[in-house]
Amino acid sequence: MNQNIIVIAGIFLFFQSCEEYLDQEPQGTYPVSAFYQTEEHARLAITPCYEKIAFANSNNRLWVFAEVASDDAVKGGFPGDQADIELIDNFQIFADNGNIETTWAIYYEGVARCNMVLKHVPDIEMDPALRDRILGEALFLRAYFYFQLCNIFGNIPLVLEPKNPDEMQIPNTPRQDVYVAVEDDLKAAIEKFNSALDLNPGVYPSSEKGRATKGAAKALLAKTYLFEEKWSEALSAAQDVESYGYTLMSVYQYNYNVLYENNSESVFEIQHLAGKSPVMGSRLNQWLAPRGDNGYGFNEPTQAFFDEFEVTAENVYDPRLDYSIARDGKIWFDDVMYDESWSSTGFNQKKYLQPISEIPKNRRGDADLNFTIIRFAEMLLIQAEALNELGRSDEALLPLNRLRKRARESYLYDDNLEGFGTIPTGLLPDVTITDQAQLRDAIRHERRVEMGFECQRYFDVIRYGEAYANNVFSNKPNFIYTTHQVFPIPQSELETNLALVQNDGY
Repeated sequence: MNQNIIVIAGIFLFFQSCEEYLDQEPQGTYPVSAFYQTEEHARLAITPCYEKIAFANSNNRLWVFAEVASDDAVKGGFPGDQADIELIDNFQIFADNGNIETTWAIYYEGVARCNMVLKHVPDIEMDPALRDRILGEALFLRAYFYFQLCNIFGNIPLVLEPKNPDEMQIPNTPRQDVYVAVEDDLKAAIEKFNSALDLNPGVYPSSEKGRATKGAAKALLAKTYLFEEKWSEALSAAQDVESYGYTLMSVYQYNYNVLYENNSESVFEIQHLAGKSPVMGSRLNQWLAPRGDNGYGFNEPTQAFFDEFEVTAENVYDPRLDYSIARDGKIWFDDVMYDESWSSTGFNQKKYLQPISEIPKNRRGDADLNFTIIRFAEMLLIQAEALNELGRSDEALLPLNRLRKRARESYLYDDNLEGFGTIPTGLLPDVTITDQAQLRDAIRHERRVEMGFECQRYFDVIRYGEAYANNVFSNKPNFIYTTHQVFPIPQSELETNLALVQNDGY
């Protein structure tokens, strides 16, 4: 967490250019005394803040905490390979687990980079609108890092300005106070974007797609309120996001297709670019692909996840099933039929993988498929959940059923579906129940199938409460809700920062 040694200028550039992305090599390092002097320095300083959210770094293991730890996935791979992931899967979690150590490090490095921008950029003489935009980006990214850190680790150090090493003995801040700090950053980001020409979707030139916007800040604010169970605030923020012009794509699968990146449903997505040095492509493509496709075979979907998808009397499944995971006898990629022997569970996830025709086997771990952090679909789910919890269950049906309508109407827009042109009888009928408890279950079901393998599930299970989580993990004897609501603070951090207190139960 040392935040005040050097500024890394232009390490990774994850933004599209007129040729698709900015194509610029690393620019080296500057001492602080020589940096933050010009508008160009400000531009360079914000760029590395984005690097820590990307999956170009194989140490970004958000998928381990969000998916493998959940009921939607198991570790996969060979037995004994990446044993620390297997320990998390089995809830045998210790403070020296490598996934815990690296995740803490990369997210706090992201915080540190944002803190430097927020401290020094305001003093640079430059175009005021650009300065506010850059500050808005930094505020959004810092909020994102803290949102994830808070969900993974609970009570954590809250560092909001650069610190010298002798200032780094910082105690835990209560989780609820961290959420409030996230709220504050996002509200401040929205104000900065408002003064920077009211940045909404489509305002950035194509050369800078992927940067944070007011819509992204408002959407993350809605999600933060959701996790705090501030239902009225979550509803209002999610409705505001809708007013910014986002729409559902006609086909669900377009959200995971390189041909439709940065689309009208995407609120904020990580930009990946293949074939660069240092690596800027997605390593998920190798970590999650089957071994027969030169992958490592991790994060394999469970039977429980498969069983969550609705099926008609004529055995037609919710089309989101085959868009999300591969199963026996169905198309994998490139017209190759999937074989259940490729996975220990009989399934592989598909959303953030690319076919061999796009990314050859010899560069599996350097893919150009983006990863969407927030989709407009989630704002509809937040609206539905908030309305139901506010006792307005009849109103909650509208946003919920918009998602079901989009899913079933894939048959009208995707000519790859068998039976294209006609919606199968009985497929995903509108939900009509208004009993609050029953509708709560329906909304949770819809969220699980809609957002599957988008790094959401474990955090949802935990926030739904002890009874829900104990039912989900009834086959996991090591799971203890009071302990596993969060993961342990890394042992190395406890040894360095003596003011920290370990989470209860570890």
